[in-house]
Amino acid sequence: MSHASGIRTTTSYRRTFGPPPMLSPLSYSSSRLASSSSATRLLSTPSPAASLRSYGGGGRSATTLRSTSTPAPRYAYSAEKLDFSVAEALNQEFLATRSNEKQELQELNDRFASFIEKVRYLETQNTALLAELGQARSKEPTRAADLFQDELRELRRQVDALGKDRDRLQVERDNQAEDLAALKQRLDEEIHKREDAENNLVLFRKDVDDATLSRLELERKIETLMDEIEFLKKLHEEELHDMQVNIHSQQQVQVEVEQAKPDLTAALRDIRSQYESIAVKNLQEAEEWYKSKFADLSDAANRNHEALRQAKQEMNESRRQIQSLSCEVDALKGTNEALLRQMRELEDQYASEVGSYQDSVGRLEQEIQHLKEEMARHLREYQDLLNVKMALDIEIATYRKLLEGEESRWVDSGRMLSSAPVQSIFLGLDSLHLHRKENRYFYGEFEGLGLRSLMLITACSPSGLQCLFNLWHHSASKQQFQSQSLW
Repeated sequence: MSHASGIRTTTSYRRTFGPPPMLSPLSYSSSRLASSSSATRLLSTPSPAASLRSYGGGGRSATTLRSTSTPAPRYAYSAEKLDFSVAEALNQEFLATRSNEKQELQELNDRFASFIEKVRYLETQNTALLAELGQARSKEPTRAADLFQDELRELRRQVDALGKDRDRLQVERDNQAEDLAALKQRLDEEIHKREDAENNLVLFRKDVDDATLSRLELERKIETLMDEIEFLKKLHEEELHDMQVNIHSQQQVQVEVEQAKPDLTAALRDIRSQYESIAVKNLQEAEEWYKSKFADLSDAANRNHEALRQAKQEMNESRRQIQSLSCEVDALKGTNEALLRQMRELEDQYASEVGSYQDSVGRLEQEIQHLKEEMARHLREYQDLLNVKMALDIEIATYRKLLEGEESRWVDSGRMLSSAPVQSIFLGLDSLHLHRKENRYFYGEFEGLGLRSLMLITACSPSGLQCLFNLWHHSASKQQFQSQSLW
């Protein structure tokens, strides 16, 4: 007959490595079953049902097994059929389990040592990464920043020098512009003077033309007067001839006429000489005035031409200077723009380098964080292994106690079976507390479940030769303890 009872696994070993392997149930050979066929079986109610109760206290798992109080069954045993091979089989099973536990403990110790080595290696790697990160933070960004600052200071110095040169050139350009404006004003004045001189020259030429026309008019008048004089002279000669003819006719009258006759030829000669002198004088004065005016105008034109030539030379020189200064300003502007572009490129380059360094720092920080998380995980695993080790140490201590007390238990088992109508044999527990009730019933309290199988003798015959065994073992599929009763 069998009884099932559920229990939770509370040890760290079971939580970490799963359920323990099941022990094979107790078996009996067919010959032993045949030899014990005459033995009487249980005739009344079945054996009391045992229940497992789990509770925690003091950092250890504890389990309490109690049996209900029911009437004691009637047993009939045969004293000659008690077989201690069951105890021997249990002992062999316990030894095999102990050897398996030792092997598992050795494997766990190896895994624990490997985990410790891995944790040490990760700590070394973490230290190296921290040192590398410290060097990257302390040296490379500082050196790059120093180089950037030096280059920036040099570029700023060049920009300041170019700014000063630009200001100086602007001042010179302003001065040249002022000089050019003064020269332009002077040129305009000279142009106005030249225009005035040209206008005066035109007027003088007009006056000369007028004087020439006057001279020609006077010459025509002189010719007319000369012709008139010739005509008058001829007329006078004719009249004189006529008068001489008349004189011959009248002598007296002729004498009187000759005395009173005026000298017309001399008068005409005087008039002619006067007019000729006046004409010559006017012509000479006109020529002299024209020559003087022409000389003055020529001198003024020469002076104006020389001033204009000098002004043109100065203007050309100023234009050449302005062109050279403009070219120099354009060259300086190009140099300034090139330096500014180079400075922007350097700023972009240093910004990209700083960004890459920041990305590297961020990546290293992520790696450090990942290593910290992995180290924390390994530390948790290490803590779990320590807990498992502590549990295994507790189980080893339990096994040691069981091994030390096993011999005395088996020696005293015969005496216990013969002296007590109800006895209990329990393997693999730290402590066992039996409570008798009317020499038939009992209930047991068990703490620190360390084995995978529990064997409990719940009832014995009065002679102590045949007993009812309840075998408790762990079920891997249902995560509970199952009970199996054997005779």
